[in-house]
Amino acid sequence: MIISFGILSSISLFSNKTGIVGSFLRSIYFTLMGFGGYVFPLIIIAIGSLLIINKINIKKDIKSIYLLVLFFCFLTLLDVKNQNGYSLSMKIAQSLKLSKEGLGGGFIGAVFGFIFYKLFGPVGTYIIISFITLIFILLFTEVKIKDLYMKIKLKNKIKANKENNKKSNIIENKPLDKLNYDKNKEIIIHDYTKNKKEEKEDISINNENLSISKNKIANYKLPSLDLLHDIEIKQDVSNRNKREILHNAKKIEETMKNFGIHASIIQINRGPTITCYELQLAPGIKVSRIVNLADDLSLSLATSDIRIEAPIPGKAAVGIEVPNKVKDNVSLKEILQSQEYASLDSNLPLALGKNISGKPIVSTIDKMPHLLIAGATGSGKSVCINTIIMSLLFRAHPEEVKLLLIDPKVVELSIYNGIPHLLIPVVTEPKKAASALSWAVEEMERRYKLFAKNNVRDIWAYNSKLVSKDEQKLPNIVIIIDELADLMMVAAQEIEDYICRLAQMARAAGMYLIIATQRPSVDVITGTIKANIPSRISFAVSSQIDSRTILDMAGAEKLLGRGDMLFYPADYPKPIRIQGAYISDQEVEKVVNYLKTQNVAEYDDGVMESIENKTELSNITGDVDDLLMEAINLVVEEGQASISLLQRKLRIGYARAARIIDQMEERGIIGGYEGSKPRKVLISKEDIDSILEERK
Repeated sequence: MIISFGILSSISLFSNKTGIVGSFLRSIYFTLMGFGGYVFPLIIIAIGSLLIINKINIKKDIKSIYLLVLFFCFLTLLDVKNQNGYSLSMKIAQSLKLSKEGLGGGFIGAVFGFIFYKLFGPVGTYIIISFITLIFILLFTEVKIKDLYMKIKLKNKIKANKENNKKSNIIENKPLDKLNYDKNKEIIIHDYTKNKKEEKEDISINNENLSISKNKIANYKLPSLDLLHDIEIKQDVSNRNKREILHNAKKIEETMKNFGIHASIIQINRGPTITCYELQLAPGIKVSRIVNLADDLSLSLATSDIRIEAPIPGKAAVGIEVPNKVKDNVSLKEILQSQEYASLDSNLPLALGKNISGKPIVSTIDKMPHLLIAGATGSGKSVCINTIIMSLLFRAHPEEVKLLLIDPKVVELSIYNGIPHLLIPVVTEPKKAASALSWAVEEMERRYKLFAKNNVRDIWAYNSKLVSKDEQKLPNIVIIIDELADLMMVAAQEIEDYICRLAQMARAAGMYLIIATQRPSVDVITGTIKANIPSRISFAVSSQIDSRTILDMAGAEKLLGRGDMLFYPADYPKPIRIQGAYISDQEVEKVVNYLKTQNVAEYDDGVMESIENKTELSNITGDVDDLLMEAINLVVEEGQASISLLQRKLRIGYARAARIIDQMEERGIIGGYEGSKPRKVLISKEDIDSILEERK
């Protein structure tokens, strides 16, 4: 309606074919506005157009008022001349005469021009009107003087830099000409699926070439990658997906603009699980303002778990990570086939997964040198442990790398029993696990004595020396604990001491720890353990507190689960987001069966015997009352045992005496409860002497 009225008004000024209404409008416009009558219909059309594209709202927005004020200033300037000697009535009469010919400012211009002329004079009027015009132009366009000044300053600086660069032959990065969204601008979109197709054609790795040159077991062959499955990509970046990505980019920029932040998307990286939008900010915008908009961006994009990385390490940009609607799995076979994995010069490799750009992420255990893994149930922690073990099995020879697997949950790692890389069968009892860690500490100390005897500092120098003498080398030992929380419930202090001791000194001895837990609380991952294990992997956790426990920063609580992880090695300034490689139980079983056919597992009987002895000794002497040995002597001498006997002879209370009786019964020293009769003593004095010798 408004646009139609503006068009009718405009035509009526130049034609007599608009009837009575047109003649009336022409008379009103020229009488009130003079020459401004030609401009006013254009203003009406402009207001109508802005209403259609939702740029202004008449009920809420005052931009239309700003436009009218600017128009009145224009009318005033038209009639500010030739005011000298005129009264108001004379000036109005003169303006009405001129307005019939479409000249001057009409009645409105005459009144305002007369007032301003009398108050400020001709020069003052031009200055005041110009100043008011400038202010209302800035208000209407929503341009801040500070931003205008910064833009001019930046343009001058760029011009000066270009001149300097021409002289010094320095190539500069071109800045963004526009910070607002432009439909025609080209945004770089990197899609990992395209890279995968190219790499799949070029890279072919033969595991047989990775065999050890001096192989003492001649018939041993590393497993082939054919044992693993390929995972087909569900979705490529089609035109539809590209439109969706660009649509999200536009929404992000519009959301920023709504909150007064001028920013532009400069690059988009689509990964297996998330798409990262790289946002470049205008000068003077604080990064903290972007971080605080995470919830608003989630609302705008109709998605959850948006993570903001501010800034991206090594880039002058902020990363906004948005989950993909269709998520792709990453197969372990892809990573093991990659050039990155093949180029690792280590028999302790880790194949982790792909980052947000689709690049394979690999590392080596000896560089970490220990790793702490945490994640809630279903986040992908157990699959990650399987991929780590498989990374070792596809590269390492049984004589070079030995595994000590501790699995209190019983069912997770038991499948690996029987492979030649195992030092002993998978440890499933928490008390035996503590004994196994105790043995590991003793083995570490034994190795250091060997190094000192041979005047070397670490296992690499020691093995190099033995190679020249044709003697057997020391293997690397990787200790993997699948659930630390279960061990800490049984013997927290012992486990913590052993882990810290190994973490502090075991690297040079060729022994490495990989510890996983689904409960990253401070009573499980203690401050001492964290301080000694700097490399971390965090899967999705339930709260920000858990994220801070494992990573010392928030972020893991916004991960998506199913292999989505933050990898934070000791030498990285910030954690990197990775979609973990996936391996199925069927693939693990196929590889394990293949390894069993290659070589029969030869467990170390000395290690097993040492662990058994330590476990039995801990059953006798560990976590017991200080008076237990005295109580054992007492009941053996008396030939019977009862709570009242211990109370009288040891001068202790009923509760403590009852606990000591229970401990002696658990250890097979006395018989069970027989009503009012005293309990039978099942050992002799000679048995006590043997217990004391073992304790020493």
